[in-house]
Amino acid sequence: MLASVATFAIEGVDSVEVTVEVDVRRGLPAFTVVGLPDAAVREARERVRAALLNSQLDFPLKRLTANLAPADLRKSGPSFDLALAVALLAASSQVPATSLGSYAVCGELSLSGALRPVPGAIALALGARSAGFERLIVPVENAPEAALVEGIEVCGVPSLALMADLLRGRLPPARPPPAPVLRRDGGGLDLGDVRGQADARRALEIAATGGHHLLMVGPPGVGKTMLARRLPGILPPPTIEEALEITRVHSVAGLAGGRLAAERPFRAPHHTISPSGLVGGGPGPR
Repeated sequence: MLASVATFAIEGVDSVEVTVEVDVRRGLPAFTVVGLPDAAVREARERVRAALLNSQLDFPLKRLTANLAPADLRKSGPSFDLALAVALLAASSQVPATSLGSYAVCGELSLSGALRPVPGAIALALGARSAGFERLIVPVENAPEAALVEGIEVCGVPSLALMADLLRGRLPPARPPPAPVLRRDGGGLDLGDVRGQADARRALEIAATGGHHLLMVGPPGVGKTMLARRLPGILPPPTIEEALEITRVHSVAGLAGGRLAAERPFRAPHHTISPSGLVGGGPGPR
C-alpha cells in the first residue's frame, strides 16, 4: 500500500515543499530511503523504527520504500522524521490516509517517540501557508514560534503516539497560542547617551528619518561603531511583515526563541570578511 504526506525542507531562509511517499510491499524486511537524502535523513530509519515500537505502534516487517520528492533536491537534517513515521503509519493502515490531505508535518523523533523541535519553524509555517495547507503539525516546542504566522492553524504535538491519536480523530487539534504583541524591551543602546558628536548624530537622525544609506569614515577609536550600534534605537519598530522576515532568519539559525523581533537587527561584520562570508555562503549557507 502507498501513502504520502507533505513536509517542508529549509532552503536558505525559505522552505520548499517535499512529498514523503512510503510504499509497503511483501518481501524481505528492509527499509530504504531514496530521494537524495543526507546521512541524517538516512539515519531516520532507525529513529522511526524505535519510535514506533516504543509508542506501542506496529513497525511492519515488510519491504518498505520511502521516497522524498522532488528527488533532485538534497534533503538534510532530522525534520523529516515525523513525516516518514506518519506516512508509514498510513501505508500500513494504522491511521486513515484520507486524513493527511490537509496536513503538513515537520519534526524530529527521539527513540522514545517524543518529538524534538527543529529549526526554521517560521519558514516552515510560511511555506505551508503559501502551499495552501490548512494545518501544520510541529513539535510542541515549535508551536509558539510557528503560530506567529497568520492564516494557518498550527498544532503542537508532544509525541508520536498522540500524533497517531490526532489523525485517528481521538484528540482535538491543539489550540495555537496567541501571537505576542511587539514591544521594545528598553534594553537597547540609546543615542541619548552619546555626548558630543553633534554632526554624526545629526547624520544618524537624517538617515533614520528618511531611510537613507549612511557611510561613516574615520580612524579607529573615534566612535563609528559606537554610533552605528545606537542607530536601531531611533528607527521605527518593524511592521508585522518585517518582523516576520527578521524572525524567520533568526528561526532558521535557531535563535528566534518563539517571539517576534521587536527591533531592527544590527550586524557588524569585520572589514576583512570575504564576499561569500558576508552573504552567508559556503557548503552550509546561513
